[in-house]
Amino acid sequence: MAEQRLGIIMHGVTGRMGTNQHLARSIVALRNQGGVLLGNGDRLVLDPILVGRNEEKLRTLAQDYGVARWTTDLGAALADPRDKLFFDAGTTQMRAGLIERAILAGKNIYTEKPVAGNVNDALKVATLAKKAGIANGVVQDKLFLPGLIKLKRLRDEGFFGRLLAVRIDFGYWVFDGFEATAQRPAWNYQLDQGGGIILDMFCHWRYVLDHTIAPVTGVCCIGRNHIPQRCSEEGESYRADADDGAFAMLELEGKVIAQVASSWATRVRRDDLVTVHVDGTAGSAVAGLQRCWVQSGEETPRPVWNPDEPQSMAFPDQWREVYGSESFDNGFMSQWILFLRHLCEGTPYIYDLMEGVKGVQLADAALKSWRARRWIEIGAPVEVA
Repeated sequence: MAEQRLGIIMHGVTGRMGTNQHLARSIVALRNQGGVLLGNGDRLVLDPILVGRNEEKLRTLAQDYGVARWTTDLGAALADPRDKLFFDAGTTQMRAGLIERAILAGKNIYTEKPVAGNVNDALKVATLAKKAGIANGVVQDKLFLPGLIKLKRLRDEGFFGRLLAVRIDFGYWVFDGFEATAQRPAWNYQLDQGGGIILDMFCHWRYVLDHTIAPVTGVCCIGRNHIPQRCSEEGESYRADADDGAFAMLELEGKVIAQVASSWATRVRRDDLVTVHVDGTAGSAVAGLQRCWVQSGEETPRPVWNPDEPQSMAFPDQWREVYGSESFDNGFMSQWILFLRHLCEGTPYIYDLMEGVKGVQLADAALKSWRARRWIEIGAPVEVA
């Protein structure tokens, strides 16, 4: 057994998700496990270099996680031939430009989503990567969560019969920064910084629906700017002009209807911060991030509509949990492993930049639908010549 070193340029991981999910729970966790085991028995040893603009944050992060290398000089990092992979978890506004720079520097690409702020820029970098012949991938983390894995398994096993409809309910209350500290950064709520819940979350809904239920073919959406004034991390009041709520109807292949509610201005009374409810002729299922419950046709109760009497049925008790005894690795780490094996061994990997383009395409279509107040059909993204 031999060791293969892989140098990874990790840009923008000083943010909450970049630190927790990509650095700590993926790259550092894999490093502490001895690397990634490859098919030939070799070990892929990960050697990250942290890159960003804030020297103090980088130094502290490197010390906290035992990372030997960090720099504020992105150009120098991209010029180093020892590092073959570029990863970005920074702001949406900067992402397409950074990916393009990295591709032109000869790096392979793995990136957070959205891959760009609009579909034209997303297509540009996806096409550039294809022409360069590099390995490229986009984080599609929810597909690797236990709840969604279980839901897809039910679909593949034919549990639902003919699929009828889907409801996705996502959101929680993000404090405005005045009454309590906000849980999300200020740029999320500013259009000129690439913010907005439609651009952020509809990229998720595209891959979730495409790969777990059926491909998306059309959308009708209304967005809302519920809370127009917020307070930043620095304690400064700012105008929050981006959408913080979005309510959409989508059509999927097979005439399946999906209702999707996304909000950073809602209070939770459901099983999880996101739930996916799927109805079919033979049964229904509800999945959260970790757990999944089902009700087959044989188990379906016969409620009686009577508005004059209190409801006697405890509907949640009529569902049973499936695959509850299984354990799963961290979803972000699982996708990192899949991509790293693709990069080093050429194993199959479908979550590439063109898949990322589809997410931005749905977000673009939803925004267009909101502005025009009409239904938008969605076809395959057209590659840039």
